[in-house]
Amino acid sequence: LAVHIQTSRALMVISLLLGFFGIIVSVVGMKCTKVGEEDPVTKSRIAVAGGVLFILSGLCTLAAVSLYATQVTYEFFRESTVPINARYEFGSALFVGWGAASLTVLGGSLLCCSCPAKDRRGQQYYRQSQPSTAREYV
Repeated sequence: LAVHIQTSRALMVISLLLGFFGIIVSVVGMKCTKVGEEDPVTKSRIAVAGGVLFILSGLCTLAAVSLYATQVTYEFFRESTVPINARYEFGSALFVGWGAASLTVLGGSLLCCSCPAKDRRGQQYYRQSQPSTAREYV
């Protein structure tokens, strides 16, 4: 196969692996799971790591699909003896790939937003006692 097809294939396999590990890490980092540390700061950092893996996965997908689209465009406009009706064109798979890459990057970005604010790190929330309703008469 051509070099651009082999490169796109390798990038898509890398993207699949990064997405798989991103799913596992993100599930571990969710607040509703009992897996991992009980500290909410540590769990949010794990979720951010999953978000970074999703962003990398989306960028690999975007690079693979765009590389293939660039080659299709180059072949289409190149002067050749192949008639114009027999040349490759963009297919629906390219648009699905661009959409999937965009949604994966968006989802990873949302996971990265779950990082706690710097002023709240390590701060514990305690329930305050309710004021008593009894009044003292003096």
